[in-house]
Amino acid sequence: MNKILLIFIFLYAPGFLMAQQVTGTVTDNSGVPLPGVNVFEKNTNNGTTTDFDGNYAINVSEVATLVYSYVGFEQTEEVVGTRTTINITLADGVSLGEIQLVGSRGPKRTATDTPVAIDVIDVSSVTTQTGRIEVNELLQYAAPSFNANKQSGSDGADHIDPASLRGLGPDQTLVLINGKRRHQSSLINIFGTRGRGNTGTDLNAIPASAIKRIEILRDGASAQYGSDAIAGVINLVLNDDVGKFTGNINYGFYNTNAEGDFPEGTANTDGNRLDTERDGNQIGDDESFDGGSVKVTANYGVAIGEEGFANFTTEYISKNKTLRPGFDFRRGFGEAAIDGFNFFGNVAVPLSDNSEFYAFGGRNYRDTDAYAFTRDSTTDRNVTSIYPAGFTPRITSIITDNSVAAGFRTETESGWKIDVSNTWGKNFFHYYIKGTLNASLQANSPTNFDAGGHSLSQNTVNLDFSKFYEDILEGVNFAFGAEYKTENFVIFAGEEGSYATYDGTGSVNNAYDDVVRDLNGDPVFNEVGVPIPTPITALLPAGPGGSQGFPGYGPANEVDRSRSNISFYIDGEFEFTDRFLLAAAARFEDYSDFGSTLNGKLAARYKVTDDVNLRGSVSTGFRAPSLAQIYYNLKFTNFVNGVALETQLSPNNSPVTASLGIGPLQEETAFNASLGFTANFGSFTATIDGYYIDIQDRIVLTGNFTELPPQFENVEAAQAFANGADTETVGLDIVLSHKTQLGEGTLTSSLIGNINNMTITDVKNGALDEQTFFGERDKAFLLASAPDSKFILNLNYDLNKFNVALGLNRFSEVELLDYQTFEDVADYGSFENQIAAATDTYSPKITTDLNLGYELTDNLKLNIGSNNLFNIYPDQQDDFVEGGGYWDSVQMGFGGAYYYAKLNIQF
Repeated sequence: MNKILLIFIFLYAPGFLMAQQVTGTVTDNSGVPLPGVNVFEKNTNNGTTTDFDGNYAINVSEVATLVYSYVGFEQTEEVVGTRTTINITLADGVSLGEIQLVGSRGPKRTATDTPVAIDVIDVSSVTTQTGRIEVNELLQYAAPSFNANKQSGSDGADHIDPASLRGLGPDQTLVLINGKRRHQSSLINIFGTRGRGNTGTDLNAIPASAIKRIEILRDGASAQYGSDAIAGVINLVLNDDVGKFTGNINYGFYNTNAEGDFPEGTANTDGNRLDTERDGNQIGDDESFDGGSVKVTANYGVAIGEEGFANFTTEYISKNKTLRPGFDFRRGFGEAAIDGFNFFGNVAVPLSDNSEFYAFGGRNYRDTDAYAFTRDSTTDRNVTSIYPAGFTPRITSIITDNSVAAGFRTETESGWKIDVSNTWGKNFFHYYIKGTLNASLQANSPTNFDAGGHSLSQNTVNLDFSKFYEDILEGVNFAFGAEYKTENFVIFAGEEGSYATYDGTGSVNNAYDDVVRDLNGDPVFNEVGVPIPTPITALLPAGPGGSQGFPGYGPANEVDRSRSNISFYIDGEFEFTDRFLLAAAARFEDYSDFGSTLNGKLAARYKVTDDVNLRGSVSTGFRAPSLAQIYYNLKFTNFVNGVALETQLSPNNSPVTASLGIGPLQEETAFNASLGFTANFGSFTATIDGYYIDIQDRIVLTGNFTELPPQFENVEAAQAFANGADTETVGLDIVLSHKTQLGEGTLTSSLIGNINNMTITDVKNGALDEQTFFGERDKAFLLASAPDSKFILNLNYDLNKFNVALGLNRFSEVELLDYQTFEDVADYGSFENQIAAATDTYSPKITTDLNLGYELTDNLKLNIGSNNLFNIYPDQQDDFVEGGGYWDSVQMGFGGAYYYAKLNIQF
């Protein structure tokens, strides 16, 4: 202990003896104070941040150099000398290390200076002023055309939220971390989810506290970053702070007082709330609040040499279920429970003045728990000796998401930047069905089953070269490179009881190999090897087989498929004059299992004045079918208007699928065009961008085929993936922001908005019936993924140690078609009347968010607030909806008011 103390004194006492306090204020060009600016002593762990008035104080020596950095401004350095007061004005703009990749590879771009639309979101400021705890939720309220919805009754989509950009599919947006491609989830969305028929990247697997900023390119970028960037690119830039600990503790809960007109005895209203602590349809206590959530985060970084760092983040989250009014066939309507732990790291090690090794990655673990549709006491899917009042099965999952990237970057004497890297990631999704049974086993049935699952792994090797020529024209940036990617998709079987049907003798009549087995799984033979004769009536199942709620994957579902693709790109930006910039890119890709594609892009920016830019682009795009879309298959129970329907989702490459008249999947192709302008007048900025996106041969999940060829056995309906539709999307993105001094404080305001109109221009049903192949109800799901509009007004006022943030969120009308589309047309008089009756219209709604913050000390800040303060719910109520509750999954959600408190810690 004494030795440690002596070492501490030896290392740090000289610093204490020579230290002096430096104070000051950091402002922007218009004199407005900037809160949250990083101020640190160069090449040390000593640092601080400005308070809400832009003030700072730090103890340093006379020979120290102070570094001032803030997202959206040029970094500034000052030698301290004998000064005790240093006031700094940060210049607008982003330095070389800021906007690195999305929108422009040139080193001189700012957020309003790029030839295409981008957003730069400072995550630390967003997370401080909101109670939202997941990345999807943060982006929903911070980016104009980003949409994500909580689902209920949608199997895997209850556990991983589908998200989209500009109303396109989740798999049409490319996600990067530190500029490197992120792997997608292994989950493919089915049922009535947004992004139906698509896979997507699970943004919630990345802890928000590990992210420094998020860069969103809202423009087609297939030619720049990859064939699947049709809608755009989201780049998550990880924290690289050193010598600073940040953390927070969050607690929040929902108001259970759902507004609506509910008949007496409605599930999850007073006196009839499903008990979430016990299985079966058991009634619990009334609750005023539910969905209680705790989130604890910590981030810390250490310096490595003069320029290197190692920054690490941990995050723990625990969220209980929410329950909202539902029907007798859907007593568990609400959001899933989550228990999860995240770890992420970001490391850079200098090797020389111009070279460094870097690595980043992490692990996300989530244990999730959601309710399936209810089985009542009278159905043959229940065994009353186990569940006398019926039961509501629980679909639980263990989701692990692992990733690691490592690389080497250097700059040659001639100015060429070289970056070589390898990035690996894997999403593993394992289902466990609880509070359930296999009805064909009757009273012998277990109540929990391992139902198998799926995984997707991806490995990407990148080699990139770039150079900025300052003396050619007014500046030329040239980049080229190559990428080699491999993917592997796996479906693995669960335990036999999760998928098998048992016969009336207590043996197993396995639907996959038609062998009668005893309860140990061994074939039943007599002593000489001849099967024991059994009366055919005894072999009839005692009830439906498989685990109720989610039938497990069996041996016939198993998949292990891989593919690779190689791509080459070239990218140039040419600043012909101080005012005119032209960018061009081209990319060639070749898939081992599919074919090749060549995509191109042209973009331009013209400075009308020093403060106003015009910009526009045209590009082509391409997306190969995902491995999941080609090979995914499952037999499952689909509830249609509360009635169970045994359904088979058949793999696209199967002869069984071909017997329906559905051909092999082809590529999706796209054409993007955009035109917009930006303005930057001191403390006011504006970006307005219009866009047009035409996609041919979009891959969709078909409707239910009920007239089936003999290849389909023991099912009542079938679905498959197909190139089902062409779409056109026209829209407008708006981002306005302003900062001003108001009284003794600072008022910051922003308006983000999106106007979007998607139309289905063609359905590719061929000779098949359109309403069966991709009917009006299926079209409505696709169009609902692209809401007509979203406008969010954020106001933030900082005064000394106090701040208040107010958010007004307007969500547009959404139309969906309910299960009435499956009823007899004759009951409605005409098809048109039936569609009109089936149309559920969710009218526009405005929700209000309020956040109050107070700086308790220099190191502690307390925030309290509410999302959806006035407990606004969708106004449409219908018992025919997909999720089985009173509302569909729409933009504004169905959880009601959420109240929270957050303690932010910084040392």
